Amino acid sequence: MLTDLIQQAGVVGAGGAGFPTHVKLNAKAEYFILNAAECEPLIETDKYLCRQFAPEIVEAAVEIGAHLEARHIVIALKQKYRREIEALTRAIQEKHAPIAIFPMGSFYPAGDEQIMVQQVTGRSVPERGIPLAVGAVVDNVGTVKNIYDALHGEPVTEKFLSVTGEVARPVMLQVPLGTPVLSCIQAAGPKLTEYALIAGGPMMGKVYTDPAEIAALSVTKTMGNLLLLPKGHHLAVQAAKPLKRIIRLAQSACLQCRQCTDQCPRYRIGHDMQPHKMMRGIFWEPEVRDPEEYLRLFGGAANCSECGLCEMYACPMGLSPRKVNQYLKGRLREQGLDAPKNPSPQAREANLSGRAATERLEARLGLRDYALHHDAGDSCILLQPEQVTLPFSQHIGKPAVPVKAAGETVRRGELLAAAPEGALSAHIHASIDGVIERVDAQCAVIRRKG
Repeated sequence: MLTDLIQQAGVVGAGGAGFPTHVKLNAKAEYFILNAAECEPLIETDKYLCRQFAPEIVEAAVEIGAHLEARHIVIALKQKYRREIEALTRAIQEKHAPIAIFPMGSFYPAGDEQIMVQQVTGRSVPERGIPLAVGAVVDNVGTVKNIYDALHGEPVTEKFLSVTGEVARPVMLQVPLGTPVLSCIQAAGPKLTEYALIAGGPMMGKVYTDPAEIAALSVTKTMGNLLLLPKGHHLAVQAAKPLKRIIRLAQSACLQCRQCTDQCPRYRIGHDMQPHKMMRGIFWEPEVRDPEEYLRLFGGAANCSECGLCEMYACPMGLSPRKVNQYLKGRLREQGLDAPKNPSPQAREANLSGRAATERLEARLGLRDYALHHDAGDSCILLQPEQVTLPFSQHIGKPAVPVKAAGETVRRGELLAAAPEGALSAHIHASIDGVIERVDAQCAVIRRKG
């Protein structure tokens, strides 16, 4: 069965938080949507996969669509990705596959699965719901490529990722899982000896500035991009702002101009997400004691997708509605308050592409110079590190449990840690041939033989 093969291979969402794919595909749906929009600036991975592995992606998509009994199989990507569309269209025609290409505008966040579902189907996903609630399943093209491998007996042991920003040349890499991130950076030729690193995209990626933290990072199943920036870059400075200062600025400087709300993708598909109201209410939030009043004032924060558009693009004062929403979401959890959910939201705007154009976003983020020279092309560097460190939690849910001990010899693809029985989790496999130097509940370190 398809989901059994996917589970055995340890496939998780390659472009997001790492939801175990065998669980997601244990369903029936009207739409199966392949997400190839890659909406964050300076990321090359999905475009590369579309160009280089179009036949594999199309073949796997047909298998997945048949399993879901989907009436529509759609590949959604930006219409400006002409080479990728040509490669996918050629593969669709050669295989006579029942797949449609859905060209999207060049805007952020086109790759948000709820935004994509609304654009493709015209349906808004319920608040804090999943696309299946409106008859859709969405998978990233990297996930679909891994599913193709799983159908041919190959577990997830490697990762394609791009390295961009302050480097001699943007590169695409093919690396074993667990490869030190520093090795990936060195392959691109960093221009700086001290830098800020964003693991992921500039809008939602995690920012690292401590050299020791960066040195400890290894490539995981969900890591698709490494972005190097000067330590003084706006994105690094913004990420380092203390929460207390962010809240004080919100209390004193918010103009209530509504730009954060008007630009909010969740608000535009009909969700109760109005960041300007959260910014206004943060002044008296500590004084609100009544649970019902707290939900009335701040319950909408629970619907924030944390895409960052409000603080990185919309706010004319450079404030941080996203971090205020994150704070309020935490406060809701602390108090055990569950905000009501609208099960049938209606989009406020049918066309979402007219606001945050990708090119304008790049300029607003101070990334335009990198964007003009960021194409990694069709070449791909294969790295073969001497040692890998494989975390057992590379996915949503419980960590995998090690089934091997220190000193054992393992082969690439051999099961290293197994998902706990009956738990939301995913298998982890050895990514190189070698000897296990160390293993504990968190990770395993494998050194290549010879």
